[in-house]
Amino acid sequence: MDMKIDSDDFVFLPLGGSGEIGMNANLYHYKGRWLMVDLGISFPDESMPGVDVVLPDLRFIEARKDKLEAIILTHAHEDHFGAVPYLWKRLGVPVYGTAFTLALLHRKLAESRLDYKIPLHELDFNITYDFGPLSVELVQLTHSVPDPAALVLRSDKGTVLHTGDWKFDETPMLGEDTDRDKTTPDW
Repeated sequence: MDMKIDSDDFVFLPLGGSGEIGMNANLYHYKGRWLMVDLGISFPDESMPGVDVVLPDLRFIEARKDKLEAIILTHAHEDHFGAVPYLWKRLGVPVYGTAFTLALLHRKLAESRLDYKIPLHELDFNITYDFGPLSVELVQLTHSVPDPAALVLRSDKGTVLHTGDWKFDETPMLGEDTDRDKTTPDW
């Protein structure tokens, strides 16, 4: 995939998961730097006998991996974090997520008997973190797994709310309720 992107462009580029279920892998670009949100798998359908998992095509970002800041995971479902054991070695950047997401990922990596160490870094809600020219704040959501996060990505070009999966649940069985103040744009 050869595409011309100006350094000052604020770009969203889905590599998987947009317009389909599963295989979430999304890129944000600004000032020559990239940030990946999620790295998930999909499952094969009946037309793919013998295939266990379907992975996103990372050739675009692999060719630019020296400009990739990090991978941030929105939550601990296979379609959002399941490709990390398969594809991380091709990118080699730190992986960030909430405590619960990283705990499940750590267990998944241990089960895979991987011979390399993936740098995992915990992020907290309602704190702003800098990833190159983008700042990112995790916002509490509700979903069917604890600690799902939306990301508020800010640049001097604008602000984007990246939600991953979520639902409004007035009485969540797990975790906190969605932070509606932070998911309602006032920017």
